[in-house]
Amino acid sequence: MALLKLDPVLKEKVWGGTKLGDLFGYSLPSETTGECWAISAHENGASTVTGGPYDGRTLRDLWENEPSVFGITAKKEFPLLVKLLHAADDLSVQVHPDDAYAEENEGYAYGKTECWYVVSAEEGAELVLGHHASTREEFRELAEAGEWEKLFRRVPVKAGDFVYVPSGTVHAIGAGIVLLEVQQSSDITYRVYDYDRPGQDGNLRELHLEDSINCATVPHEDQTPERRVWHEGDVRVEELVENDYFNVRSMHLNGFMMLRRRAPYQLISVLEGAGEAQVSGSFIPVQKGDHFLVPADVPTVKWHGELHLVVAEPGPEA
Repeated sequence: MALLKLDPVLKEKVWGGTKLGDLFGYSLPSETTGECWAISAHENGASTVTGGPYDGRTLRDLWENEPSVFGITAKKEFPLLVKLLHAADDLSVQVHPDDAYAEENEGYAYGKTECWYVVSAEEGAELVLGHHASTREEFRELAEAGEWEKLFRRVPVKAGDFVYVPSGTVHAIGAGIVLLEVQQSSDITYRVYDYDRPGQDGNLRELHLEDSINCATVPHEDQTPERRVWHEGDVRVEELVENDYFNVRSMHLNGFMMLRRRAPYQLISVLEGAGEAQVSGSFIPVQKGDHFLVPADVPTVKWHGELHLVVAEPGPEA
């Protein structure tokens, strides 16, 4: 029985910055580091186990070859991907397909439903979340005319906010935001608008207007659920979202708790604080920026300290 600690994959982005290093202590590849793929088995960047019986092996390798770790027979791809993102500049406005569209048009098992927990946000920071078009025809007319301010719906955000972004949602993370993202394990993005800026190779990045219009939810629907909040001893629990793909909770601990799995395996990210995790008599130091997989043979982990954890588990369709 062992808790699996994971080393992330860091990715440079044209809109990235340095806050993933400043806030979480990661060694960054450059001053335009936009993403930390913290818990990932995706072929474009799989995190690596550090320590324990699987030291040095990637999560993708374990998913394909060690099904007992996950308590299920592996199907398709590993279903979830947990990221940290720093937007020093605005991300492109984009939309993601659902599973059916992704499989039919991209040959990939998953579309991309995701959710965001805002870690920090500068004064005036905002998201693009949805649009104002009533029909696909109106969406196309505004996009082709470059009437972006009329088309896109903008919302302010602050630290501690939570946003649910199901597939089909037109969205963009704005400058000055750091967030944790839990998503289906897919890297399919259709760009609607990219501010006419060059990518890292100096060329304009490709746009995907037809796919975006085909995939977008029209008219826009806000689907972020109300949080359920309760206390259990030393921990304040917030149920952020529960759907077919993932269940996500935010847990603020000041003291001690026993955290049980509610799914075959569990993904845990430490956003604040320090402490330790206890599994079967072994104590593991834990600090801000750490990420763990709780495998199938570990039903309960004892957590001690002052910690903010985000806990994600696969849903019934994952």
